[in-house]
Amino acid sequence: MGLAFDPDVLLPLLRCPKTRAELVLVGEEWLVSTDPESRLRYRIEDGIPVLLVEEAEALPEDEWKRLVAEGRKA
Repeated sequence: MGLAFDPDVLLPLLRCPKTRAELVLVGEEWLVSTDPESRLRYRIEDGIPVLLVEEAEALPEDEWKRLVAEGRKA
């Protein structure tokens, strides 16, 4: 389906709702917080980011590091 938001415009503005850390875009499926303590991943559903803390997934440290390294930054 593709992203319903323009990452070039919105990615620099989006922040993790829990920690206010920057987010990186991983593919078209995930936004990952750059905060090393929470390591939260937010899904993108039908092209729209679901930035709800209660719906976020905490990642193991090794997976979080890999995703942040490969993700698209603002």
